Amino acid sequence: MNSAIIVAAGKGTRMGANVDKLWLEVAGQPVVAHTWRRFDDAPCIHDLVIVVRAGMADHFAELAAHCGFKKPFRLVDGGAERQDSVWNGLAALAPDTAIVAIQDAARPATTVELIAATIQAAAETGAAVAAQPVADTIKESPDGQVIARTVDRSRLWSVQTPQTFRVEVIRRAILAARERKLILTDDTAACELIGQAVRLVRGAAPNPKVTVPADLPFIESLLRSTKG
Repeated sequence: MNSAIIVAAGKGTRMGANVDKLWLEVAGQPVVAHTWRRFDDAPCIHDLVIVVRAGMADHFAELAAHCGFKKPFRLVDGGAERQDSVWNGLAALAPDTAIVAIQDAARPATTVELIAATIQAAAETGAAVAAQPVADTIKESPDGQVIARTVDRSRLWSVQTPQTFRVEVIRRAILAARERKLILTDDTAACELIGQAVRLVRGAAPNPKVTVPADLPFIESLLRSTKG
């Protein structure tokens, strides 16, 4: 069985004070509703775990009822850091889950095709991640004021979500990070600790994340074009 963990327990501080970006309306629904629907629609996903901030479970249950999501889901509280939230989500997976796709709740335009491609790659390799090659010229600056050098971008990739794994692989990887008391913001970084190869899966469509207010118009245009 394949499951998805949608991580919706973050604070989103870059969006601004007292703004919960997951509940901002875009293309007629909250951001998190679009993300959830992508996985509810994906034939390769059989059930979901939604990791939420403490005290928010009722809001997410109401959202699921309002949107008419069909797949079984479980709501669990997040932790202090993202990897703690992922760990809590892993603990809530059904016992027969073989592959798990871990998704940022603030990435609402992920396609069903990309989800399926990461599932297939993870089944073959053990771990896979949605990614795009870096297109911009990258500079290094030790002090944040003066450029020291230009970085060769030909081998650089920007990773996104879903980050998809065989369940035993990601559990072992995050456990290694926890035992070393490391705080990682990326699940594939935990795989690097245990020497697990991670397959890069390039998506055909944009897969942006809502981070700052300026992201919303572009994401709205993507969502409306998909509906159309």
